[in-house]
Amino acid sequence: MRLLLLTALAMTAFAANSVLTRLGVAQYGTAPEAFAVIRAASGALVLCLLAWARGGGPAWRRAGLWDAAALALYLAGFSLAYRSLDTGTGALILFGGVQITMFAGAVLGGERVPLLRWIGAGVALLGLAVLLRPGGQIAPLGAGLMAASALGWGLFSLRGRGVRDPLAASAAAFALATPMLLPLLALSGPVTAGGALTAMLAGAVTSGLGYWLWYGLLPRLGATRASVAQLSVPVLAALGGLMLGEALTARLILSSAIVIGGLALSLLPQRNP
Repeated sequence: MRLLLLTALAMTAFAANSVLTRLGVAQYGTAPEAFAVIRAASGALVLCLLAWARGGGPAWRRAGLWDAAALALYLAGFSLAYRSLDTGTGALILFGGVQITMFAGAVLGGERVPLLRWIGAGVALLGLAVLLRPGGQIAPLGAGLMAASALGWGLFSLRGRGVRDPLAASAAAFALATPMLLPLLALSGPVTAGGALTAMLAGAVTSGLGYWLWYGLLPRLGATRASVAQLSVPVLAALGGLMLGEALTARLILSSAIVIGGLALSLLPQRNP
């Protein structure tokens, strides 16, 4: 039960990231490039302070550069995509892509995937296909950027399975990702007060603390269960989008229902042969 509650808390934080980014970029008018940099820097500051306060500081290691690169890809694509995508649509593309990435990584890594989890994953991806089928009026550039973001987040999550100290690893990843994102500022436009505040909140709380929690849960969930659990996020994000005045379309409702059905199927207990 504790694992379930903590996983639900992490998923809520992920959904809040979509809402905050859409709010800061599309409604408050902050350039997505600047939003990504502020978000990363805020997460780095909070996590490094917590790591130093606990003793030991961030876990600087050579492999951490790959973690940071995956995180930077996720943060950049995420902010840029939300200039043209609605909250729920973006989250559905993101976590559908994350599922593909993490399932592929799990299979290549030799993780045993039960049949029901395969079927559930297939049903969930069918829900994503319903959303993205021709005629859905989804911005192609936004969808492509969110797919790149999904690749980054999937790789970041896969690498987090073997982390022994989630706080130290998360602090180092955010600290190293921030300078990787700085070149985006050369392309950046205006930064508003509201956009900066939402970026800091997304970085310090729903990203920094949320990802620290997620890194701690990953070893207990495994790659495939973690990927499927994240498919609950688009539904939560779509509900959050209602607060921003976004429409809840029939296509998004149908797609979300199929995705949640796949999630439920994948999480059914497996019988031993």
